[in-house]
Amino acid sequence: MTDQLDNGPAYLVVVNDEEQYSLWRSDRELPAGWSADGASASREDCLDRISRQWTDLRPLSLRKRLEMERA
Repeated sequence: MTDQLDNGPAYLVVVNDEEQYSLWRSDRELPAGWSADGASASREDCLDRISRQWTDLRPLSLRKRLEMERA
């Protein structure tokens, strides 16, 4: 991990109940309905983590509904 003091603020990957991801400054209070997903890191590291984890951009409720319709 890079040194946060030299490279700007630290960020968090945050996720909501619909399994949607976002980037959030670690020095700010988390917005309602969102929780941290992992430790703080550089902006680039967090964006890389989001791109690896968030492979299906559809909200969880839509994925579940479509799954039920197929069953």
